[in-house]
Amino acid sequence: MSDSLPTITLGGGCFWCTESVYKAVQGIEDVQSGYCNGHARAPSYEQVCSGSTGHNEVVKLVFDPAQISVREILEIFFVIHDPTTLNRQGNDSGTQYRSGIYCSTPGQEAIAKDLIGELNQSGVYSRPIVTEVLPLANYWPAEDYHQNFFEKNPAQGYCVAVAAPKVAKFRKTFARLAK
Repeated sequence: MSDSLPTITLGGGCFWCTESVYKAVQGIEDVQSGYCNGHARAPSYEQVCSGSTGHNEVVKLVFDPAQISVREILEIFFVIHDPTTLNRQGNDSGTQYRSGIYCSTPGQEAIAKDLIGELNQSGVYSRPIVTEVLPLANYWPAEDYHQNFFEKNPAQGYCVAVAAPKVAKFRKTFARLAK
């Protein structure tokens, strides 16, 4: 991960899906799957999946603000997952699948809260957005086998059924931002 570019960390359900989308976005320089905002130090995938650590499955994005804005990153985020379901995305349920935006700066937090307010006012969703917006805390990278999972396993069942349609939806909705 680059130290010179800003980061923002997003939890939108299974990190394989979220990672697969953001790897296709112009201006996203690096994507790392990981866990954040829990209480255990250096949690494993098995610990996070048990729901006992409080961590969320996330992707940490390094981005070039000259190519993509925080708002654009978040607009993609709100299209590729359901921000109105508490601790659930599709068939994945548990606190580790909660919708979350974990900010590296107060400016990111303000942008996220403003966008959530706009989306709630617009009525684009039939239920209120439950996405948590918090400062990033206790981040830990996921195990190596989770990194670039979709890229390495495109024929895997979950990738075919869940990740690939999310990538296709991103490419259709945000063609101008696709690599």
